[in-house]
Order: sequence, then C-alpha cells, then structure tokens
Amino acid sequence: MNEKIKTKLDPDWQEKFSDMIATADEAVANITPGERVFIGTGCATPIQLISSLAKRANELADIELIHLLTQGDAPYAERELAQHFKVNSFFIAANVRDIIQQGLGDYTPIFLSDIPKLFNSGQLPLDVALIEVSPPDMRGYCSLGVSVDIVKSAAENASVVIAQVNSKMPRTQGDSFMHIYDFDILVPVDIDILEFEMPESSEEISKIGEYIAALIDDGSTIEAGIGRIPQAVLSHLHKKKDLGIHTEMLSDSIVDLIESGVINGKQKSIDRDKVVASFCMGTKKLYDYIDDNPVFSFNPTEYVNDPFLISQQHKMVAINVALEVDLTGQVCSDSLGTHFYSGIGGQVDFNRGASRSQKGKAIIALPSTAKAGKISRIVPYLSQGAGVVTTRGDVHYVVTEYGVAYLHGKSVQERTLALISIAHPDFRAELLRAAIEAKYVRSELADIEGKILVGPQELRTAYLLSDGTQINFRPVHPTDEAEMKDLFYDMSEDSIYYRFMGRLKRAPLKQIHDFVYIDHRNEVSIVGTLPAVHGEDIIAVGGYYLDPLTNRAEVAFIVHDKWHNKGIGSFLLRYLIQIARRNGIAGFTAEVLQENKAMQAVFHKSGCMIKTTMDGGIYSFELDFV
Repeated sequence: MNEKIKTKLDPDWQEKFSDMIATADEAVANITPGERVFIGTGCATPIQLISSLAKRANELADIELIHLLTQGDAPYAERELAQHFKVNSFFIAANVRDIIQQGLGDYTPIFLSDIPKLFNSGQLPLDVALIEVSPPDMRGYCSLGVSVDIVKSAAENASVVIAQVNSKMPRTQGDSFMHIYDFDILVPVDIDILEFEMPESSEEISKIGEYIAALIDDGSTIEAGIGRIPQAVLSHLHKKKDLGIHTEMLSDSIVDLIESGVINGKQKSIDRDKVVASFCMGTKKLYDYIDDNPVFSFNPTEYVNDPFLISQQHKMVAINVALEVDLTGQVCSDSLGTHFYSGIGGQVDFNRGASRSQKGKAIIALPSTAKAGKISRIVPYLSQGAGVVTTRGDVHYVVTEYGVAYLHGKSVQERTLALISIAHPDFRAELLRAAIEAKYVRSELADIEGKILVGPQELRTAYLLSDGTQINFRPVHPTDEAEMKDLFYDMSEDSIYYRFMGRLKRAPLKQIHDFVYIDHRNEVSIVGTLPAVHGEDIIAVGGYYLDPLTNRAEVAFIVHDKWHNKGIGSFLLRYLIQIARRNGIAGFTAEVLQENKAMQAVFHKSGCMIKTTMDGGIYSFELDFV
C-alpha cells in the first residue's frame, strides 16, 4: 500500500479562530424553536453538541432533527421530549427505533443517492447542521473524517454550521474536506471517536457469507452494505485476488484484506488503486489505519451511491440484506410489517448499478428464519404493511444459509421453486402449498411436497476432457426442471429410446420430477453442466434410487448426443459409485436395451463385479462394489 504522509495540522488554530470558538452549550444556544437541525452520521455523531441540545429541551419546541443513522446515545428521542424534538430519520438506527415505532418520530424512505438533492434543491432546507470534523491543517482545511456521506451536502446547505472539532478525528483523504470558514461556530473537543464493533457471526451468517464469497470472482469490485452478513462475506475472501472496494461503509474487516494484498483495486474501472467509501464504522484500529492513508478515498453520497457511476465498475458486486422476500422475489428491507425498522439506504442504488455492470452481480442476503427459527423469512406474501425496497424485476441473486437462488429473467414458477429450495426445510412444504394455492406453480407439483431440497456442496466435482473442456458436476437443483426438459428435446430419437425404452415425443414429466425432486439421502441426482450466458447448460444427468430392502440402488444416466464418446458417461457412473459407497450402499442395478451397446460397455468398464440376465430384449445388470 502507499506510504502515509502525515498532514501537518495547525497547532495554533484555536488562537487564530478564537472569535468562532464556543463551548457546546454556548453553540447550541443559537438554535431557536421551530428550526430544522441536521445531525452528523454514524460514528461522527457529535455527541457533546447533542447532549447540550437535549439539556435545552424545555427552552425549545418543534425542533425537527434530520439525520441518517446515528450512533451513541440519542437523549432527544424520548417520549417525554416529543413536543420539543421530532426525529426524522432517513435510516433508522437502534437509538431512535423505539420512538419512531411509537409514532412519535418519523422516517423518510428515500434512496441514499437522492438525499443530497433534497438539501441542494431547497426541498428540505436546513437551519442548522451539527457535525464533527478534524482540526484544520495549515491551510485551514478540516476533514469530515469517518463520515462524509450526506454530511458534506448538509453542511454546505445549512444556514448555520456548528462543528465539533475533535483532535482525535482521523483525517480521511478524498472529497472529504471543508474550509474552517465554511463553519460558523467551532467547538473544540478531545474525546474518543465513537466505536462500533460488529457482533459475532453465527454459524448461519457465516454460511451465507461463504456462499456469497463463492459468487465473487477475482478482480471484482465490492460493495458490502450495513449488517452482519456483508461483513461476514469479507472473512471468506482471503483466497481471492485483485479485489476492489466501492462501498458506502467500511469496517475493521477491510484492514487485513488490504494488508494481505487481497484488496488492491488494480482492476477497478474507476478510482483504480483506491478504496472508495462514504463513511466507516469500526474501532480505533480502523480509525488509525485510515488516518491520512492515501489508499482510501472518502467521498460524498452523491458520488459513491450514483448508480450510473457504480455501473461503470467492471465486475461490480453489491451485497445487501433483506428482512423478508416473497415467493415472487419482492424484497422488503426497511420494515417489519407496519413497523419501520431500518431504511432503504443504498440497496437500490447499488443493486441497480451492479446489475448493469459488465459481469456485475446484485446480491440480496438474509437468514432463512427469524425469531429463533419460528418464522420463515422466505414468505408467500410480504407481511401486511411491509414495503418493497427492491422490486421483483430488480432482484438477481438471493442467498440464505441453504444456498443461492438466481431469479433475474426467471418466470414466477421458476423463481418460486428457487426460493423455496433455499428456505428453511421446516417451511418448504408449507411454502409449496401456498404457492400452488396462489397459482404460482402448477398444481401437479403438489406430489413433490417435502422434496424441495438442495444437495450438499461436497458432491460437487469436475471432469476435464482431453480438449481442455471442463464439465462441472453438482447435485440437481429444483430449478433444473426447465434445463432437464431442454436436454430431453435436444436429444436424438435413438438416445431417448435407449434411455426411456420407448419412442417418446414429449418430455416424461414424472421421470424428470423423479430426478429433480429427491431427498439427497436415499436418492441422488447429479447433473453435468457447462457455463452459459444464462447460467449453465445441462449436458448430462445421472442418479440412483435406493431400495432399502436390498441395499441396492437402481442407477440411470444420460449424456447429450454431442458429448458422446468422450468418457462422460463412464466418469458419471464412477462418481455415482463413489457417492453410493460413502453412503454404505452395496451395489447398483440397471436395465439396458440389448441394442444399447454403448451403455453396456460403460457398465462392463465400471470396475465392479457384474451379473447380467436377459429377458425380452432387456439386460438386467447387477453391480457389486468391490
């Protein structure tokens, strides 16, 4: 990383600007009833100014307090002070959630990128801004430090700016500077910057982070939104290469990834080599690291959250969280029913930007359940009063601890099945029944109730052909039904005849269901795939069905005609044998038409002990695992 060059601060600034200096109590005495007051963001919340303002409550009335999320105590957010202070938040943090949910405060839902326009246009005029900054340098410039976000626009548009000048505020590089004469009153303080420690990840949160990390290619640029899940992703990125960062918020997790070289920004399309953010929330470790560090570029929200600019980043990955997702893909992120909980934030800004980025990925993540597993977060319909933050047309990836569902461009039935498959197993049957009742999926799928499961990740493998082509093998997924049909209709008549022992003109839906909807215990289905524009094409399918009375499983598989004579069938059979052995199965059985010489050869080369019998032109094979 680049060497830090410590900026020389003006040691005499308090003497030079003594006519602007006041105590916190003196400063807030300039606020009068009926005014609209902005409060700075996150860990740059000016707590001394807030404390002094709250002490004046009985002298004030109808003060509207405007802010994004704030940290620390919020003494103004008390029921008994509701006539004096009215909270109006763009994003609901824990310190004001109760007063807003009581109906004594307000929440303004808005895209984060649009907030500066409210200030700049005069639509939301600000009388006073209470902010926290670093001491000035020799030219008189102060840094907004750990929170530039909407603070800069608010300070530029407020009639009066009261700056809490903190000697411990890190000086961040980028578009984070304001001249001391842009402020009206200066309040010197020497207090620790508010710290924020991310809660420990649970096992389910860590698993979600692992799934998301697998979606991130080397050379990607990442936005990790607010919450435990986006931060958990960072802990799974240590084997990645040449990652970049363009995000609203930074946390401590970023430090080790930069120091290890995982994050270097070398392949970013914009702001190459720079870690771009608008604010950070962390500990002193992070604050010391960003202080005058040229690797970082802190910029206002109108830059960082601009969807057009985000879309210019090659391989932009946006990671955001949801409270619930319905079976059509509607995402609620800011409310629990009629109770406002957080905010829209930058989810839509980054989701749309990433989805328009070349090879970009827009990801929504959530645990599968809430309230200690008592309710599903994947739901047939959003809760009454819940708001849609990301529409069903905007959603791309949805991730839970049970896997990844890709919804973009998918039909309602396809996305419904994909979402049920990543819901908690306890709720899948219930979700399927609700989906059938809502006509989201066909009624004949009722017989798969309880069978919408995702196979274990450890069953993934690959086979490299002699020409260098890699065939990826994985457990079948409930959303593979359409690709299985495509495989059937793309096969030759002879291949269909050999596999299904009949001249079929239509895809045998029952048999496709038997392959797709399985329990992954007594039954196993593996598909061979190749990458495609829409995701992947299925070129081979194989599986077995266990007869528990004999401890033998019936095996069957098929390979697309274009990929015959390349060893794929033999590889698939050997792999199914390997899986069956691990599950304690004694052997396979199979039925093969007499004229299907190729399939007979595959079985005879399996390395198993084989017995065959002939009846009516059909060979019955028994394979004993050696």
